[in-house]
Amino acid sequence: MASAAGVGYIAAMSLRDEVERLLPNWERWYPTLFDAASDLGVIRAEVCDPGSLLLSSRHQKIRQRAEDAHREKWGGDAKE
Repeated sequence: MASAAGVGYIAAMSLRDEVERLLPNWERWYPTLFDAASDLGVIRAEVCDPGSLLLSSRHQKIRQRAEDAHREKWGGDAKE
């Protein structure tokens, strides 16, 4: 743990730093940093709904609020 101005903090390690800490010279056994990190358990895959990856779905609430504000200011009916 490092300290700056009396406030303790833990410095963030990069993915490369973490892999090299666990397995020095990882390049000898793995073709990519991703493969090494995956095998070492530094990163883990998570299953998610493919629809949640679409920006249009993720920003639906923001778009809806903008449409509501526009409708409130300028009038008009909501799309059905």
